[in-house]
Amino acid sequence: MKYLVLFGPPGSGKGTQSENIIKKYGYAHISTGDVLRAETANQTPLGVEAKKFMDAGQLVPDSLIIDMLAKTMDSYTDAKGIIFDGFPRTVAQAQALKEMLGKRGADVTVMINLQVDNDELIKRLLERGKTSGRSDDNLETIKKRLDTYNSQTAPVIDFYKEDGKLENIKGVGSIDDIFNAISKVIDAK
Repeated sequence: MKYLVLFGPPGSGKGTQSENIIKKYGYAHISTGDVLRAETANQTPLGVEAKKFMDAGQLVPDSLIIDMLAKTMDSYTDAKGIIFDGFPRTVAQAQALKEMLGKRGADVTVMINLQVDNDELIKRLLERGKTSGRSDDNLETIKKRLDTYNSQTAPVIDFYKEDGKLENIKGVGSIDDIFNAISKVIDAK
């Protein structure tokens, strides 16, 4: 089974390209946000524990998130691969993911990093805000999100570069051209 981390800043096209990968390759898609919401809504033991942190206004600890991801991942026995979406967001999470996969005799196959410059990201996110009605896509919020990404999340790129798993893909151009570049990387792995 292949394990793919699809990475990039907000507005880089991760959601669109995840859908294309799922369609072409039959990969399962694990979104940490979706997993967390499902676990808490279903009041699983992990969800109840996570809700305690959320109710206290705290971040759910990485160890708990990893346990939820592992449970979800283990349920995809027939998948050809798994796309991790929204995870890892920090180097500590990348290390935890590596350890969790290692316990299963696996590792991240590749981290595909969609590279898009800030001006293009801002343009895309402002447009998405107009068409989707998302309230978080105004200029001030977008700049804060990009600053947070650059300071806290972008260092994950170096983790995967050092691990020999990083593949940079230019995230500008037609959706099909970008997907063709992603497909070449997946096919080569």
